[in-house]
Amino acid sequence: MKCTSKCSKTNKLAKLLVMIGALNWGLVGIGGLFGLGNWNVIHMILGGVSWLEYVVYILVGLSAVLLCMSCKGKCNKEGSFETKEEKKDMNMGNMNHSDMDHHQR
Repeated sequence: MKCTSKCSKTNKLAKLLVMIGALNWGLVGIGGLFGLGNWNVIHMILGGVSWLEYVVYILVGLSAVLLCMSCKGKCNKEGSFETKEEKKDMNMGNMNHSDMDHHQR
């Protein structure tokens, strides 16, 4: 099964920024929890230019809001089947594992 909904370039950029932000916060948490220091990668890269660092944090936050408002679950519901027939087959249980393997590639 493949999501057929088309993401705009803005949504793709927003997803990238949210992933970067999530990974950064994960590293901050790991560094803090285990007493390994500050692993804030954004600060390590842009720490000398604090206003730019804050701009990145704002863009990550705005990207998260954009993603929450734009998708509304459509990617996981309506866009998750390639055709109406495939959706009907899945609902009726007519699709076998070889069909699923074919569509995942």
